[in-house]
Amino acid sequence: MSAALTAEGLQTYYGKSHILHGVSLEVAQGRITALLGRNGAGKTTTLRTLMGLTPARQGRVTIFGANTTRWPTFRIAASGVGYVPEGRRIFANLSVEENLKVPLERGGPWTIERIYALFPRLAERKLSRGRMLSGGEQEMLSIGRALLLNPRLLILDEPSQGLAPLIVRDVFRVVSQMREEGISVLLVEQNARMSLEIADHAYVLDDGGVVYSGNARELAADESRVLALTGASAET
Repeated sequence: MSAALTAEGLQTYYGKSHILHGVSLEVAQGRITALLGRNGAGKTTTLRTLMGLTPARQGRVTIFGANTTRWPTFRIAASGVGYVPEGRRIFANLSVEENLKVPLERGGPWTIERIYALFPRLAERKLSRGRMLSGGEQEMLSIGRALLLNPRLLILDEPSQGLAPLIVRDVFRVVSQMREEGISVLLVEQNARMSLEIADHAYVLDDGGVVYSGNARELAADESRVLALTGASAET
């Protein structure tokens, strides 16, 4: 199976602080890849490096066969990559509908009407300003905005962070549905159990390096290993 994204030997720094130490990973086309690890392991930095926000000093990133290592973020997004950053970052003073009109239109199946069908709650709140939304509604809006780019690859950073359990289920249901849509997904999450439940492949980061790469279901079945690698139980 061909790869939507490949990272090889990423060495990333913040100033003099060396954060990523030779990170290599692959996201197969049409599959969900989970990137797990403890707080501070380097997960968000990995995503920022892949998106060109914090470029690697060494290493190579390939997306859909193109070397994107030195590309600016807008060009990476325009190549068919949707990015949902940690913290959602919606426009607080714009309505739901205005937020959804921000992305540049790309041809494809995802329209505002289809986002409302996917997230009926957004349709109910379409005139509400972003700052009036709950955390779950903001996450739905952030994912919906990324889908309007009609991406071939969707990168999500902690989509369940701070959400109530029922809303978390809804978010993971939508992420799982992306595979059925043929969208490749790279998912960074603290919720190890639910991530491994929907993912095909899993990587675990520790101290800026990959310490596990393998089948997600096999990792999920080994509770003690999940706890040792991620600090999070696969049963909770």
